[in-house]
Amino acid sequence: MNITALAEALDSAAREGRPLAGGGSGPKDTGEAYAVQEALVARRLARGERLTGFKLGFTSVAKMRQMGVSDLIHGRLTDRMVIPDGGRLDLSGLIHPRVEPEVAFLLGDTLRPGGDPMAAVAGVATALEVIDSRYHGFRFSLPEVIADNTSAAGYAVGPWNAPVDLDDLGVLLELDGRLAETGSTAAILGSPLRALAAAARLAGALEPGTVILAGAATAAVPLPPGTHVRATVAGLGTVGFTTGEGA
Repeated sequence: MNITALAEALDSAAREGRPLAGGGSGPKDTGEAYAVQEALVARRLARGERLTGFKLGFTSVAKMRQMGVSDLIHGRLTDRMVIPDGGRLDLSGLIHPRVEPEVAFLLGDTLRPGGDPMAAVAGVATALEVIDSRYHGFRFSLPEVIADNTSAAGYAVGPWNAPVDLDDLGVLLELDGRLAETGSTAAILGSPLRALAAAARLAGALEPGTVILAGAATAAVPLPPGTHVRATVAGLGTVGFTTGEGA
């Protein structure tokens, strides 16, 4: 497999809104997949984007079993993916976007493996992540989704709060004021704190100012244009944005 060529193909698919054929034609294992992801993110950085965060995937035990994996997957976030709270997301360049509610952490100190991960946290917030697989029909193998930077497309974060008990907080996802999904932060590895510890283990070290998306608290739902989407996590508040197409 040509790592550089696949990273270029995934990058072009994202920039042009043109899906690639999936079904096992990409990397064959996670080692190759993360090498492609690194090359893919490097292309974005070379265009002037800046790393802002770290995201986790497969934080649902049921999803891990479904995919036949025993560990989380992870990807990177950049400043071009940021959606302002209350702002607008242009969908015209996306292929088949979906949205899911999450819990976000803001690091105030370096996060390293071992010890108390919350000691590095400056704030916690309700978040929304937009995912958009660059593979046709949102169908892919495990290595393919890793190579595709875990389908990262955008994220919005609400007001930061002082750290609170996150073990079992109610989660709501609304589209145009209608309830789309309900869940609990317990769906994130039993507690988002476990996701934070996993981020430290997987990344080695994450610097102050990094935003960590702990993983989805509900299933992702399709995100059509002209829609207002809002997530609420009990005790953490809300975050939302409106979708559109074009300028």
